Amino acid sequence: MRCFGGVLLGLVCLGGAAVCEPVPEETKSYGPAQAEVQLTVRGTTDIARFEQVLQIFVDRSDGVRIIYEQWASNDLYLATEADCRSNSVAADLVVSSSIDQQIKLANDGCAAPYRSEETAELAAVSNWRDEVFGITWEPAVIVYNKNTIDDAQAPRSRFDLIDLLRPEDSAFRRRVATYDIEVSGLGYLFAFADSQQATTFGRLIEAFGRSGAVATCCSAAIIDGVASGDYLIAYNVLGSYALARADENPDIVVVAPDDYTLVLARAALIPRHAAMPELAGEFIDFLLSGSGRSALRSAKLIVDTNEGVHAAMRLPENPEVSLRPIPLSLALLVGLDQHKKREFISRWREAFPKDRDRESAD
Repeated sequence: MRCFGGVLLGLVCLGGAAVCEPVPEETKSYGPAQAEVQLTVRGTTDIARFEQVLQIFVDRSDGVRIIYEQWASNDLYLATEADCRSNSVAADLVVSSSIDQQIKLANDGCAAPYRSEETAELAAVSNWRDEVFGITWEPAVIVYNKNTIDDAQAPRSRFDLIDLLRPEDSAFRRRVATYDIEVSGLGYLFAFADSQQATTFGRLIEAFGRSGAVATCCSAAIIDGVASGDYLIAYNVLGSYALARADENPDIVVVAPDDYTLVLARAALIPRHAAMPELAGEFIDFLLSGSGRSALRSAKLIVDTNEGVHAAMRLPENPEVSLRPIPLSLALLVGLDQHKKREFISRWREAFPKDRDRESAD
């Protein structure tokens, strides 16, 4: 979704822009066109990352067709919430990296419960009330290009990043990029989680503000900027996208910060009014099965952090202490409280002026 002058182009506006409806960024189908059974999946994961997983499920199913819609995170939440209120049937499964929004949908009665042997084996942090399920394992990382930054200078922690941005003549001024939290649900989730993890958050956003850091689009676009040299550092982007790019470009280096590394599990839920809830459950079971996990690893949507570590991934010195999964729990709703969110975004705006074009996605 692209935004110019406050107008969201990811929305279809009717009646002179009086009514705006969120729409998917891209749609693609998998399986036989004449299939009698169709599963509609809406997700924030880029089609290029997810389609091999979708195709494997279709290939092993008999006469099933999947329609996959790629959405910006905030738009996906709004569309799912609207369907819930109107008792509409639009999607059979919703998969989002904005797991706080997924928990809110479930808490508001918009998710159908699902239980199986596979979901029962999930850890408590990855299964909320048998309605929201964590299906991936992806760290929030720092990314740099070793053609533009010497390895010795590259930050390994938030403390390092603050030190790099502190000097008035810093070479990193206006060359560090992160999510725009006002239009990216995932970006907001990571930033709010940062604010709860450590005292460095206040100093970090102050450093961002002083140095003219850039708040912009999605992980893929930010990493593109690092690869091209437009940005020297990307902060808090998804490790799955970063490692996929490092496979293509060996100059890209991915850092899991030493002080702490947030780890996200994309969350899947079955909408309350889904037309094909049983098939949606079968797809969840596939994602949690051995073959599904293998497909997700191949798609870089599960990042191994304990063995067979990717060559481009610089892990913390003490992963057991530094890796901090974000659990699926009611605690995620704290950041969505309207008063807290207004205050948090107001603080963010002091660091990042709203005078630039923005986009939103993973």
